[in-house]
Amino acid sequence: MIAALFVETDGAYYGVPNVDPWDETRDARRYDGPWPVVAHPPCQRWGRYWHGSPRKPHQYRLGDDGGCFEAALAAVREWGGVLEHPAHSHAWRAFRLPLPPSFGWRGPDRFGGYACNVEQGHYGHIARKATWLYCCGVTPPPMIWGPSEQRLPSYAVERYGYEKARRIGVMAAIGGKDKTRIRNATPPAFRDALLRIATMAERIAA
Repeated sequence: MIAALFVETDGAYYGVPNVDPWDETRDARRYDGPWPVVAHPPCQRWGRYWHGSPRKPHQYRLGDDGGCFEAALAAVREWGGVLEHPAHSHAWRAFRLPLPPSFGWRGPDRFGGYACNVEQGHYGHIARKATWLYCCGVTPPPMIWGPSEQRLPSYAVERYGYEKARRIGVMAAIGGKDKTRIRNATPPAFRDALLRIATMAERIAA
């Protein structure tokens, strides 16, 4: 069994055999084992716009996520598994995690943890979506390294022209009421790669 922490209600981790999903209503900060975890702590207060909208800067404090990242990190270190966050997350510096290299894993740190940089575009996301991983309790497996293919939707190229569409990227071009869900969605292939890492931790613990 794998515990999937801080995941979207009825999202990619629901209905998957041997996965126990913890969404916002279950409050994954309360997770106390005993299974390895895949953790997706919220990133809004750790990313580029941690302070809020550029139009209304400094609405929030850096890292003010209610302790979600800290809880996710503690769970990964205690029970084994993997945590993911957007590339260049300020949480990495705040918690002194290994800085991911361009290719491969870096580590171990004093907790036996390793970090890497991987793009979810390799695993089916519509954008490249560079992501940093931190895993514990496992010998980190190979991932698909390097830049993924840039996919520019035809409507963005038609609306903005190629150069602007390339500059703003696929994520910024997404609009409509479902844009947040689409941007945040975990591709099934990426979910499965993270679950495999957590399963390795489960076998080591056994």
